[in-house]
Amino acid sequence: MTYSRRLPESDLTRHSRLREQGSLDRADLDAILAAGFVCHLGAIVDGRPLVVPTVYGRDERQLYVHGSVASRSLAADSPVCVTVTHVDGLVLARSVFEHGVNYRSAMIHGVPRKVTDPEEKLEGLRRLTEHATPGQWDYARRPSRKELAATTLLALSLEEASVKIRTGAPDDGDGPDAGLGLWAGTLPLTSAWGAPEADPLLAPDVAAPAHIARREGTRHG
Repeated sequence: MTYSRRLPESDLTRHSRLREQGSLDRADLDAILAAGFVCHLGAIVDGRPLVVPTVYGRDERQLYVHGSVASRSLAADSPVCVTVTHVDGLVLARSVFEHGVNYRSAMIHGVPRKVTDPEEKLEGLRRLTEHATPGQWDYARRPSRKELAATTLLALSLEEASVKIRTGAPDDGDGPDAGLGLWAGTLPLTSAWGAPEADPLLAPDVAAPAHIARREGTRHG
């Protein structure tokens, strides 16, 4: 199936505030999801809101999240909201009121589906593993039957998603506060992978594989 490059709008995804920061371009959603690997899963559990950080993977149609079968937040058949946010810098204006953040964020709404088909479950876990660390699925031992039985995998459609992006300088450069003579601008924030640190119990002759070692100094995605 081919999906529209424009995200459909719904009551949950329609941008009512800061509309200029909103995007309906599916490419922006794809880029935000590709640039991270941790999301926050929000659900109502026993009548109370619960937000859980977890890693994710995806394909063109859906997001995969996983956890223990005992996790109450991974119950299927109830509405959830998954968020992914990247902070790109602080926006430091001349007045505190105009301060802000340069960011990229996505909110995905829907009712998740519990993956029960063994082949899809294995494929979903492969995508989740490869999304965080490309090359690791073929390098490490794969899940056993017992481990698969102890794992819940949820699939959430990407069709109902809201994207917002803020870039650029402060907004008060042409206002009354411009005459204060105060510095204003942005303070960028970046992150990069460091050098691999071996498990202290690892035999000294076991080196980090190339797919891990080569990520030093790079950014995810």
